Amino acid sequence: MLSCPLYFHTLEPCPRRGEPVTVGLPWPRGAVKDDRCFRLIGPDGTEQVLQTKVLDRWPDGSVRWCLFDFLATWDGTISREVQSSEPSAVSGYRVEAVHRPRNGMDNTGTKRTDAVVRRILRGVAISFNDSGTEIGHYRTSEYQKGPIRQRTIMRSDPVRGLDFHGWIDLFESTPAVRVSITIGNSTPSDHPGGNWDLDAAGSAFARDISIRLVFDDISLNGEARLSFERKQPFQRFENEIALFQASSGGENWNSSNHICSDHRVHLPFSGYQFADGPQLTTKQRATPILTLEKNERFLGFAMDRFWENFPKCIRASATSVTLSLFPGEVPYLHELQGGEQKTHTFYIAFGRDTITDEPMVWCRSPTVVTASPEWYAASGAIPYLTPKSTDPHAAYLTLVDQAVEGPDTFLHKREKIDEYGWRNFGDIYGDHEAVYHNGATPLISHYNNQYDCVLGFLAQFLRSGDLRWLTQGLECADHTCDIDIYHTDGDKAAYNRGLFWHTYHYADADTGTHRAYPKSLTRGPVESLTQKMDELGETAKQLKKSYAVGGGPSASHNYNAGLMLAYFLTGNPLYRDSALDLANFVINMEDPSKTPFRFLSREFTGLATESGGGGYHGPGRAAANSILALLVGHRLTGERKYLDKAEQLIRRVVHPKQNLQSLDLLNAELRWFYTMTLQALGEYLDYKIELDELDEHYAYSRLTLLHYARWMAKHERPILDTPEKLQYPTETWAAQDMRKVEVFQFAAKHATDEERAKFLERAEWFFNYVQNKLHEFPTKSLCRPVILMMRYGFSRNWWRLNPGAGAPEPRVRKTADDFGTWRMFVPQKAKAIRRAKFVALTGGACGVLVTMAILKYLLF
Repeated sequence: MLSCPLYFHTLEPCPRRGEPVTVGLPWPRGAVKDDRCFRLIGPDGTEQVLQTKVLDRWPDGSVRWCLFDFLATWDGTISREVQSSEPSAVSGYRVEAVHRPRNGMDNTGTKRTDAVVRRILRGVAISFNDSGTEIGHYRTSEYQKGPIRQRTIMRSDPVRGLDFHGWIDLFESTPAVRVSITIGNSTPSDHPGGNWDLDAAGSAFARDISIRLVFDDISLNGEARLSFERKQPFQRFENEIALFQASSGGENWNSSNHICSDHRVHLPFSGYQFADGPQLTTKQRATPILTLEKNERFLGFAMDRFWENFPKCIRASATSVTLSLFPGEVPYLHELQGGEQKTHTFYIAFGRDTITDEPMVWCRSPTVVTASPEWYAASGAIPYLTPKSTDPHAAYLTLVDQAVEGPDTFLHKREKIDEYGWRNFGDIYGDHEAVYHNGATPLISHYNNQYDCVLGFLAQFLRSGDLRWLTQGLECADHTCDIDIYHTDGDKAAYNRGLFWHTYHYADADTGTHRAYPKSLTRGPVESLTQKMDELGETAKQLKKSYAVGGGPSASHNYNAGLMLAYFLTGNPLYRDSALDLANFVINMEDPSKTPFRFLSREFTGLATESGGGGYHGPGRAAANSILALLVGHRLTGERKYLDKAEQLIRRVVHPKQNLQSLDLLNAELRWFYTMTLQALGEYLDYKIELDELDEHYAYSRLTLLHYARWMAKHERPILDTPEKLQYPTETWAAQDMRKVEVFQFAAKHATDEERAKFLERAEWFFNYVQNKLHEFPTKSLCRPVILMMRYGFSRNWWRLNPGAGAPEPRVRKTADDFGTWRMFVPQKAKAIRRAKFVALTGGACGVLVTMAILKYLLF
């Protein structure tokens, strides 16, 4: 019998009685076929009510990830706080897997759904600059039902270009409900010249978006009570009250990070202002709970991450309470750029809540439930994961822990540019882009999940059990889903539902917000980008082509595996939907029928594999990210189209007989990213083994990986060994060499005898080189090298513990000669242009018109 002990954590220690909690847990392959085999055992040894939902299954049909809902009763003081690194204690609860399934789960659920949904949505009021309105027609559907929690999906008709959708969780143990509402603008944004800025055509503006709830009997005059911050007592108020969080309240609250389209910061003051009738008080950061009570009638609002997502306002009159998600108190209109959305999660109580001594404290500071690092590692659900406590690589661990320990953590970085506010919170300050900046105020650069830092955060949480990793990882996932993904189907297929790049290298985000290419780039070249260019010869010519000052979402910046893991840990459908959007982004961008070139060529567009410009479709980051995104799509849906497309892309960019010298792979400035494709190849091979598909595609990829690894063992060296060939010989180049460690490890699984030993020796050598070299740099704590260490390198300990790990042979006998030869892929656009030129030469005026139409499309 398997038994998984559970750990409880909270930001606000206090006793909790029957608090509804949710946690996603992994299980070993073959251990549990039926989720009815799970049992929840409480601290007293008795079986408790448990609600389950399978999120992911192993290929043999057994449960890999399952979501558990139950009611937790505990003293609230036995574990660490979420932001602490001190050890936590077992809660006394455990989930067991037994052989005999229990009776079917009670799905009676709550009967309050329709009335609650109507009351909430009728309370949503939207004020535009010229008038106010309310949400009109809306649709609901049941998503999940059980004895602990019932989730109802809701979606309204668009209002002035704004979409409203989300979900409401109702619980059997409390009159409080959890609401997650996404306010989005699905109109495509105008992006002339490939520049994306505030106040562009397609943006939607609102003066105020609020939810106002009133007593059923408006003749009642309730008593308002407010707790301003965590661990602070409630205070009673007789007047109308309002708490308006105008800014972060931090040292850099009026940072240029908050400029509007007129390049001015319009935040009215630092922190929050509390109005008790005519009396005003100003303080810094609020996480409030507001209640209104009279004659056993009760209304309440609570919202976690309130101040972090400013501006926000919460207010009470004698008969109503109001939560303003986009408050009208600010001296500007709220702008949602085309394709942008924001999700808010909060709690509403329609009766007095008794889970905590004071009402709704658990809503502001929910109990976080986790398993141990040992459990996560032993499940095998996360490849190459080992508990941090077993890892002897102290120098490497120190590099990783810079994210959460020391004087330059990611939380410190947040404060430097005030990475707060609803559009910014959760992203990471890309301070590595500011090293050449000499301005009086910090250069603003947003990281936008490059290298899948969400996955890095969550992997480090699973290794360590340290809640700081989980907290920041989910905050980053929330931001990525809402702000960094382009939520529209009305633009080019090459952009729709793609992920925006990080801010342009060494440039300020300016009015481009989190969309990489502000129009300020067109004023002239970023001086730091031209540094040393004249010393790089032919390389410089190709680099300049990649330094375009406009663009959009791209396959070269597409990361969704972290969002999938966030979904498995939480069950939040936003993460799953966003991960699938990014998988479908790859398929749609490749579709030749979605471009004007379709009349001249039916070839695939090649947008999923072109890396670095210049028509290069060899191993690169675009191909790597596309392959991995497609594997996520296949895993989440089981639909074969994703795996088929991944295998097509693999054959397009790599081959077991490729002439590797001709690809210029040792030119780090142009080809550093080839190892990304080899990493993706290794993950693909692992996935094929898991699926038991040891077919021709498996044989092809295995031969290709070994072909590259043999070449690398002979020729590869640290990138910084030849700094004269680099425009910027920074610490990032040392960190990128950790990718070579993973490539050699993947190859070792498929090699034998002396070759296997050689690959493992190379992996160990590069690992030691990277951890030692990075410590030589005073800039080792910058954002990018730390994230690369979070993402890569932890697998080295797994190989130390499993040195004999190998992979099965293909079931088909194939050699490299069986797969012919490889030629660089020619995409649809190139073929179409050739044909258009031919038509122009042979078809006269008609041909000229066709050519002009195509050239017009080529402009951004």
